[in-house]
Formats: sequence, structure tokens, C-alpha cells
Amino acid sequence: MAAVDSAEASALALPGLGRALVLAGKLGQKAAEDLFRKATANRTSFIAELTGSGAVSAADLAHTMSVAFGAPVLDLDAIDLHRLPKGLLDIKICQGYRVVVLSKRNNRLIVATADPSDQQAAEKIKFATQMGVDWVIAEYDKLSKMVEGLATTATEAMDSIIGDDFEFDESTIDSSNVDEDNGAASDVDDAPVVKFLHKMLLDAIGARASDLHFEPYEHVYRVRFRVDGELREIASPPVAIKDKLASRIKVISRMDISEKRVPQDGRMKLKVGPDKVIDFRVSTLPTLFGEKIVIRILDPSSARLGIEALGYELEEKNRLLKSIERPYGMILVTGPTGSGKTVSLYTCLNLLNKPGVNISTAEDPAEINLPGVNQVNVNDKAGLTFSVALKSFLRQDPDIIMVGEIRDLETADIAIKAAQTGHLVLSTLHTNDAPATLTRLRNMGIAPFNIASSVILITAQRLARRLCGQCKAPMDIPYETLLDAGYKEEEVDGSWTPYHPVGCSACNNGYKGRVGIYQVMPISEDMQRIILADGSALEIAKQATVEGVRSLRESGLHKVKLGLTSLEEVLAVTNE
Repeated sequence: MAAVDSAEASALALPGLGRALVLAGKLGQKAAEDLFRKATANRTSFIAELTGSGAVSAADLAHTMSVAFGAPVLDLDAIDLHRLPKGLLDIKICQGYRVVVLSKRNNRLIVATADPSDQQAAEKIKFATQMGVDWVIAEYDKLSKMVEGLATTATEAMDSIIGDDFEFDESTIDSSNVDEDNGAASDVDDAPVVKFLHKMLLDAIGARASDLHFEPYEHVYRVRFRVDGELREIASPPVAIKDKLASRIKVISRMDISEKRVPQDGRMKLKVGPDKVIDFRVSTLPTLFGEKIVIRILDPSSARLGIEALGYELEEKNRLLKSIERPYGMILVTGPTGSGKTVSLYTCLNLLNKPGVNISTAEDPAEINLPGVNQVNVNDKAGLTFSVALKSFLRQDPDIIMVGEIRDLETADIAIKAAQTGHLVLSTLHTNDAPATLTRLRNMGIAPFNIASSVILITAQRLARRLCGQCKAPMDIPYETLLDAGYKEEEVDGSWTPYHPVGCSACNNGYKGRVGIYQVMPISEDMQRIILADGSALEIAKQATVEGVRSLRESGLHKVKLGLTSLEEVLAVTNE
């Protein structure tokens, strides 16, 4: 009995969290004391040392605290970060004590914590808010992630930016384009606005966003990121900053700061590391309540990921590689805006970019800078159209030509003649699938013989959201539904399992990243005969099926069988 009393007295020297774990038998006395001494020496919290060392798992700790202090446990994976109440507690307190305010009830706050024994945290919250505190237990790792996420959301982000504690390096944004004599320098150098823009750009890169949207309305100004193809609201700064923010972006993007009546396009750069610079393509649009600005993130590393990273199946990849190795002919990539056509083209160019090859591109505008490739920005106002650039390329001794988009008969005609005269030509078209591309060229006025003798391969593509590997769950889909989606009877044999999105702290509503869905169609001799006979897209599609070319839907269904995406996502992006 005396020994037990002695152990309890010794345990009392530890923090409340340590005492509770020792008395619950989850942690030995010596181990707890060692961790406490280590935390003191490292100037870190006891709970951080505890979970970091692996002495007690975050889940086990949460359960033990719930029993010891009689507080409920909450899984933070079920909480939407963007729906939490804002402005009730300073973000610095949340970060310092690792707490999150979940809701307010009368004059009391419901607060998530991993350490309900922390009286100092409770007193600090009470003093700051003049409200009582009711604890809810959460796992420490999930809580830490949510606290860090809160620091980048709307009001807190703006508050920390305007405050004096935000460290900002002005040199990371390329401001060489700013004209100090244009009379607008005072409008664009406002420190909070400069810092806010800088933070939004860094946050967008960190979130793997493809675009940033700055949208002014009558009483609201919002910032949204497009992540994995979906727009998400990230911040809601004061409406008063919209004009200064627009001016700042326009000046560093080489736009006319005084022109607010017509759309403008520009570019800017941001240094994000010792040797990494991200380019941004900027577009402004006058709206009822100010200029909407969309910034496209152009990461050059995306073109160097390699063809394996794009999601081609082995057979599709081999068809594409075989085509780009040919000395002449035309390769077309088709799909809607945002389907990844540019990355696919640049991946091919990167494979072809060798010292002995002359590559020229005409784009509107050039999105990714690729050293070793002669890139030309089309400028319709100055008379530098796609067709003019192409004519010039043919006098520049090219081996490979890339045309950003075939928009008219003249451009198509020159591109096809280049493909027929010993050049490899790559370009894009906006069509629904590969067979429809040939019909589209015919409708533009290209003779069937020229199409059949120049086009060697067409790739149609879409981007589907990739299921999160951590939280995806098996889904029981009825047999008839699978057949209606496009599966053959022999494929629905129970040998594979479809999955559906769940959602966790590591993903966006069950999805993380995107995967390509491709229809890679080489132009065979039989297809050439159909084209010469002025056959329809249906006839070409039928022949493609005979030759083993998957349709976009079939390619997407194969990705479902592999567990990479969900059936509902494939049905949405391959709506036939």
C-alpha cells in the first residue's frame, strides 16, 4: 500500500497529462519523467514529445484523456475546416496551445484539445474571450494539422498579414516591371496588400492549385483556388483592398494600370526556393464591382514529370512514343480547356528535346518555359498569328513544330503541309474524342487526302480526380449499374472492387490529385481508307474499336477497376 502511495506521490510531480497516463497504466513513471525532462530541455510541450516519440499513439492518448477527464472524443476528419466559426479566438492562441474552437453555445466555447489538463490554456482562452470553456478531446496529430490549416484561412490569414509579425521578402516577387514614374507606385506598394498577394501565391503553390481567382462583389471580396479541378473558397479579405490588389497584380504583370475597361493579359514570377521560380499567367476581366483576376500557375516541373506520371496505360504509352519517334507527320491532342493538353504536349517535347533537334513552338501564350525550345508568343494585334508564325518556322530549318491550337483553315492548312514535307507537327484541337477530330478537320475545309496523308495519331484526354489512398473505401455497386456504365458482362465477374471517396485530413473530399484518362488512336491504313471515302466519325470510331483502341469511357472504366478513381467521377468527365 505504501508503495502505491509513493508511486502516486511521485506521479504528481509530472504535468497533469503525464500523471493521468501513469495512473492509467499507459506510460511508465520513468518514461514519463524522461519525456518531461526532454520536453523541458528542448523547450517543447510534453504532449509533442510524447506523441513524437511514439510512446503513446495519438488515438490511444485521446481515449485515455476522455476516460480520465470525462470529456467526449471527436474525430476531426468529420469537421469541415472552412465551416468553423471565425474570429472567436486569436489564431496565435490556437497555435500556441494547439486548440480549435468548434462552436459557441450561449456564453461558452466548445473547444477541441488533446490535453484537457492544461489549465493555463483554459485560463488564457477565458481571459481572451470572456467566455467559459468546454473541452472536447481530439487526436493530437489531427488537431495540429487543423490548427495549421486555420492559420491560412480567410480572416486569420489577412489579420496575420497586416500584423507586424509577418515576415516578407519583397525580392521573391519579380517587380522589375514596375514603372516608378507611372504615378501609381503608392497604390501598388501598400504593405498589407503586397503581403497578402505574396501569401496567397505561396498558399496556392502549397495546395497544388492550378488557378487563383480574385473575385470582387458588391459587399464581398473572395479568393478561390482551383484544386484538383474544383474551386474552393480560401479567403475573404476586406472589400476595400480590391482596387489596390488589382493594381499591384497588374503592375508586376506588365499590364496597363490605368486601363480598367477592357480585359488584359500578363505574366509574373515568384521565387519559391534557391533555384526554383514559378511563372504565373494573369488575366483580368472588368465586372460590375471591379476587376476579376485569374492567375494560372505555370510550374515548369510539370513538363518534366515523365510520361509515366501522366497516367497512360502501357499500350497507350507505347502508341504515343512510337508516333513521336517518327520523322514527320501530325500528332493532335484534343480535349476541353483544363484537360491537361498542354502538359501532354510539353511532356512529348521534353522527350524530343535533344541537341541535334530544332524545335519551334507557337503558343497563345507560352505557358511553360522549356530551355532548348524556340518558343513564340502569338500576338494577333501585332499581326503575329499562328499562321504567320508557322510560315516563319518553315524558313527556320525546323525538325519539330508545335502549334498551340489549330483555330482556322489557314493554320490547319500550313500545319498539314509542314507535316507532309518532312516535319513532325504537334498541336491541339477542341473536340470531344479522337474520331470527331478527323471530322472537325474535314469541316474546317481540309481535303480528305491531306488529312489521311498527314495525321498519324490523335489523343483525346480528360482529367479525373484521383481517389485518396488513405481513406477510399470499397463500394457495393449493383450489377445493372455497372453494365449501364459501359462494362461488359465478362468484366463484372467479382474479381475487382470499385471504390468511392470518403474524405480525411489528407485529401479534398475523398480525392487527392488527378489522373489522366486517354483515348490514343493511331491512324491505320483502314482508317485512312475511311477518311479518303469521307467517312463519318461513327465509322472511324467503329474501326478504332476493331483495332483495340479504348474509348474515353472505356479508359475511365479501366481506371475504376484499378482503384484509381470512382465510377461517379468517370461518368462525370466522360459524359457521352
